[in-house]
Amino acid sequence: TTKKDIQDLPIGFYKETQLAMEKILAAADKFEDLVGGNEVFRARTKGVGVLPYDIASSYGVSGPILRASGVKFDLRSTTDYLPYKDLDFEIPIGENGDCYDRWYVRLIEMRESARIILQAIDSMPSGSLQAKVPKVIKVPKGQSYVRTENPKGEMGFHVISEGGLGPYRLKIRTPSFSNISILPELLEGQLLPDLIAIMGSLDFVLGDVDR
Repeated sequence: TTKKDIQDLPIGFYKETQLAMEKILAAADKFEDLVGGNEVFRARTKGVGVLPYDIASSYGVSGPILRASGVKFDLRSTTDYLPYKDLDFEIPIGENGDCYDRWYVRLIEMRESARIILQAIDSMPSGSLQAKVPKVIKVPKGQSYVRTENPKGEMGFHVISEGGLGPYRLKIRTPSFSNISILPELLEGQLLPDLIAIMGSLDFVLGDVDR
């Protein structure tokens, strides 16, 4: 390894990261009081766009939207990847599966994410920041599906290979595609002014839907 190949974290990285997470935790408290305590917001989100857990599961909904419907499912705790098994964090769930619960679950997850980062910087091991990767990578023959917990839900990659430089087939499973598919269920019988709250509570990205 040459001297120019050696990388390190910027000076002050740990302290600056800790200060940033403390600001996020403080902001989450303010948002809970300012937004969650707003009577108008509560009136326009509670009981609006209710998504039962069985319908959410049947459509393949994942992430905060699924957890807001009362399903305690998070890939970081159910699968063994990265160091999540060594970190302490809660999996918030909702009670009613409405727009308010989808907002509140995400708010709590902001706090949990900050807690995870604070724990991670305290236990970060020494060593190189970049793993050595060969210039030419051959995908082993066979197939594999790898999934991770994306901020919007489950992100998965299904790769089928014949042993060449490129995969025979690659299928990407994005969370927004399944999450937005429940709109016909959520919008039936709703008032037109409620459309904004319902769409916003799904937090989808069209590029993620279409790929």
